[in-house]
Parts: sequence; structure tokens; C-alpha cells
Amino acid sequence: MKWSQNLPLLSIILISWGIALFEYMLQVPANRLGFKDYGGPFSLLELKVIQEVITLIIFVIFSLVFFKTETFRWNHLIGFVFLVLAVYFIFKK
Repeated sequence: MKWSQNLPLLSIILISWGIALFEYMLQVPANRLGFKDYGGPFSLLELKVIQEVITLIIFVIFSLVFFKTETFRWNHLIGFVFLVLAVYFIFKK
């Protein structure tokens, strides 16, 4: 990305920490509200699987939009199919 080529390493680190902080600020309350012991419908395992799937989907979208050299290939699609299967089996009663 051209805008980030001249930034010092410390700036890149702070930007990435800012992104992670934003994600964490959304994730922690969502996990608390969604957990069974606090009135939510999900177990800890189910919440973790949901979190990982959402994180991977956002990461793929982010990398395809902002890093033009990345491509979406068939093996990525197969990986997503396995993620959907993982969610299915985790939530299967």
C-alpha cells in the first residue's frame, strides 16, 4: 500500500494495535452478552467458533480490498466450506 510505505515501523505497530483494540472492544461485550451464564444463548465453545469465523471472514475481505496482490483461490473456498462445517458440528445438538 503506497500510503504506508514511508511510515516508520512504530506507526504501523500503533495502527495495527488500534485495529486490534477496536475489535477487542466489540468482542468482549459481545461474548459477555452471548454467554449462557449471563442470559445469552451460547456456550464458550460456540462463542469462540463464531469469533474465529467472523475474524477470518473480515480478514479475507480486508486483504482482498486493501492488498490488491492477494487473490481468492479455490483452496480458500474449500477452507471456508470446512469453516461452515465446523460451525455446523459445533452447534449440532
